[in-house]
Amino acid sequence: MLYILLGQDDFSRGELVNQIKQGIGDPTTLEANTTILEGQQITPEGLRAVCGTVPFLSEKRLVIAKGLLTRFEPRVKPSRLEKTATASRQNEVKLLADYINHIPSTTLLVLIDDKAGNNNPLFKELAPIAEVKSFSLLRGAKLDHWTEERVLKEGGTISPRAVKLLGRVVGSNLWIMYHEINKLILFASGQLIEEEDVRKLVSYAQQDSVFAMIDAIIGFKPGIAERILQRLLERGAAPGYLLAMLARQIRLMVRIKELKQQRKSEKEIQHRLGITHEFAFRKALEQAGRYPLRRIKEIYPKLLEADLSIKTGRYSSELALNILVAELCQRHH
Repeated sequence: MLYILLGQDDFSRGELVNQIKQGIGDPTTLEANTTILEGQQITPEGLRAVCGTVPFLSEKRLVIAKGLLTRFEPRVKPSRLEKTATASRQNEVKLLADYINHIPSTTLLVLIDDKAGNNNPLFKELAPIAEVKSFSLLRGAKLDHWTEERVLKEGGTISPRAVKLLGRVVGSNLWIMYHEINKLILFASGQLIEEEDVRKLVSYAQQDSVFAMIDAIIGFKPGIAERILQRLLERGAAPGYLLAMLARQIRLMVRIKELKQQRKSEKEIQHRLGITHEFAFRKALEQAGRYPLRRIKEIYPKLLEADLSIKTGRYSSELALNILVAELCQRHH
């Protein structure tokens, strides 16, 4: 039996792998009958040796290969060396496909890849004989539905507004979402999870408020900025954390402006900045595009000054933060 599991949603993908494992038989012999291979190193001979091994005290054995299809994904601009290796790659594809077509009935082979296009030669050979499952990242209504269903599955209940907020601040990473849901269920103690619970407990919700405070500061809106700051402090956000978040966001906005001027793509900008969370990257991108570089840069020295005031004991951290926000919101003519 051959499975091909594609997509970046590794949480849902992992759940299916666990279901496959449960169907193999005795869990006490599962480890002895499971082999995980890295696709970049697999040879046809090596795959044959692993898949041909007789199961130990079980009817089935499981072989998981990660990244094998990705290895044969065509490049947009192949290098000269890759062009000369085309014949060798074609032969390797044929050998792998021929063997996988005839793997023993005692072996379950699972190929796991982020993607495989229709022009991938190995995928084209194997798709007709495989059970192909796609696990795209969930967004919008699909993510909301998954969140609500997961809360119910874990024994909790959640309001629609709380579901929406969770989706906005956590995003499509279902591993993070799963852990945040379990924290919220524990915190709610059998009560309905409300929007306010998410704001109190989920760290990304604090980030969301920090982004809103930055918008107010850069837009010269002292009333809004000070209200958001007080709300964050009342909910237990540490002043040092908020100052660090402000500094980080301003620094990211400056870097995005510079990389945009160098005509870098959004994907490359995200990679260079090392921002893995899609919500945080989109927010930084949006803010960087909305405000002039001059206004962003004039904030940064004030952040350093506030940090120094706290470290030297001139002001308490909370007072320094309040003074900072008030100063940053003043227009200088």
